[in-house]
Amino acid sequence: MRSLCPEQCRAARGLLDWSQERLAAAAGVSRSTIRDFECGRHELHRSTEALLVNAFEMAGVCFLPSGHQGPGVRLQKCPASGDPGA
Repeated sequence: MRSLCPEQCRAARGLLDWSQERLAAAAGVSRSTIRDFECGRHELHRSTEALLVNAFEMAGVCFLPSGHQGPGVRLQKCPASGDPGA
């Protein structure tokens, strides 16, 4: 399983225009979990990370591998229109 980093979490929320509250609701976790992770106060448990990644992926976020430029995120293209989105 990949490791979600705080920067990817913030960037994915930004792509979707999701608040921490919206992500927390979509993933079934508390907002304080999102806040503390994004601020670097603690790491995520594997199960919590899986919930966040799943919520993002269901909304159309793709996680890019680290490579030499570091990890990233992007939106999938909608097959019908070619526009990014969920």
